[in-house]
Amino acid sequence: MSGLGLHELEVRGSLSFPWAEPPQPGHTLEVAPGVLWLRMPLPFGLDHINLYLLRHEHGWVVVDTGLNTPQSREVWETVFSEVFAGAPVLAVIVTHCHYDHSGLLGWLVDRFQCPAYMSFGEYQALFLTPPKGDKPDWAFSQFFRRCGLQEEQVEAFRPMLSQMSYDIDAPTSFRRLRENDRLRIGGRCWQVVIGSGHSPEHVCLYSEDDQLLIAGDQILPRITSSVCITATEPEANPLGDWLASLRRFRTLSDEVLVLPAHERPFHGLHHRLGQLQQHHDAHLEALVSALESKAQTVAELCPILFPRIRGSFDLLMAMGETLAHINFLRDEGVLTRTLDGEAWRFSLSSSGGRTFVAAEDIHV
Repeated sequence: MSGLGLHELEVRGSLSFPWAEPPQPGHTLEVAPGVLWLRMPLPFGLDHINLYLLRHEHGWVVVDTGLNTPQSREVWETVFSEVFAGAPVLAVIVTHCHYDHSGLLGWLVDRFQCPAYMSFGEYQALFLTPPKGDKPDWAFSQFFRRCGLQEEQVEAFRPMLSQMSYDIDAPTSFRRLRENDRLRIGGRCWQVVIGSGHSPEHVCLYSEDDQLLIAGDQILPRITSSVCITATEPEANPLGDWLASLRRFRTLSDEVLVLPAHERPFHGLHHRLGQLQQHHDAHLEALVSALESKAQTVAELCPILFPRIRGSFDLLMAMGETLAHINFLRDEGVLTRTLDGEAWRFSLSSSGGRTFVAAEDIHV
């Protein structure tokens, strides 16, 4: 599961895509000297992830791994023989912890006895898994009852979570990446830029000299990355982290070629960042408007943001994203909550914070 959001924004007319078509699944395309784009297939509606292969000295550095599945391993075997021509993998860099990005991390580093590079938060998150067993544990059940779901709806999540879960082959050690660290790979300097909100400490790689940005799931050209609350940390404010990340990425050059984890590489970084900000601002404004008349639960507010929920997976993601926007507004002092039975009800604050004000003016 990549954890991508339910919304799709039609923005192709305002972004520039240097390649009309991606490489075929399992094949590569050179996007810059020594930088190969590998299209790895996924067994989802979102049917691919983009991995990036960086030529370095007598071997290769790999950015992200694909799912831990036989299909992914078959693709890698072809890459080892036909693309790498027997040259070794010297290091694996993982942008973040989600299954499609890190599933084969341990397999790759054990095979080549090479280091894994990632942020501390993402390495820790590799070991957080959904609760096991036939019945949800009390914290999982309570989390969704607090959102206003019925017990039968909560129980429906359990088999769905089991079906969509993929094991991550996690390494026993890693080398930590921090904000502004610099990696010298193949004569090119990559600066580490950390984003947050979609995952704890998402690593992006920025080459200022060559105007390249390996963006992972942090910046995608068409779909929006999910920003969710889960039962693991119900009081978190990942949307606050996400919006702060968007502002930080605006300090990068607008001339970069963005190399995303899904869809095609594109130009137009600042325009896309502005669209993502406006997308979440619209969600926040919609929630404030909906709460002007009465207090409501997360379950009651969810269809306002996500009117086309088509099953348990959509509901799971939509509830998490709706609560992320609610928690942001609570932290801003716009909303308060009261416990009504087993569910929280949210209302506009009586302190005067009845109108959400966008975080900043975006000039695109």
